[in-house]
Amino acid sequence: MSSDQSSNQKKTNAFTIIKDDSTDGHGGYGAGTISLENMSPVIIDPEENNAYVDMGAMHARSDIERRVKYMPNREDVPNGRLYWIVWVNVERGEKGPYYAGVAGSELRVDRPNKRAYKSMAQHVTHMEKSLKGKIVVEHMDEHSKKLLKDFLVDFNGEMWSNSTNELKDALSE
Repeated sequence: MSSDQSSNQKKTNAFTIIKDDSTDGHGGYGAGTISLENMSPVIIDPEENNAYVDMGAMHARSDIERRVKYMPNREDVPNGRLYWIVWVNVERGEKGPYYAGVAGSELRVDRPNKRAYKSMAQHVTHMEKSLKGKIVVEHMDEHSKKLLKDFLVDFNGEMWSNSTNELKDALSE
């Protein structure tokens, strides 16, 4: 995909940014439940130098996850192409919205053999950590982290500016 196509695609994809809190103190149905309304999955494709939002990943239905059989071990997908699903949670601070939690989860897809590998436990743990405002990207390769940083900055420079130094440092190493 050319960078022009990726830029155009990026503009049509949108983060889910700060929706109404369904648990606003009414104590009724849904009180105390976890809300994923402020979370968006960003797909990082280091081979194609691409990053984009695919909301289908929230339910393991992103374009890259479709029509493959998941294998229990990484070794079962030796020719798998590396992708990262990065769980990005947005919160509102004193200065406005910012990228609060960012956690990258590995995905390997062998499209010709219709096989894939991902650790569901890792994905669930990383989603939870992102919701709690944690930054979990130290296991990602430098190229993928740069693609993620560039995407977040390009997507909304103000949210990037409002983000913590921890996130900026983690993606600038």
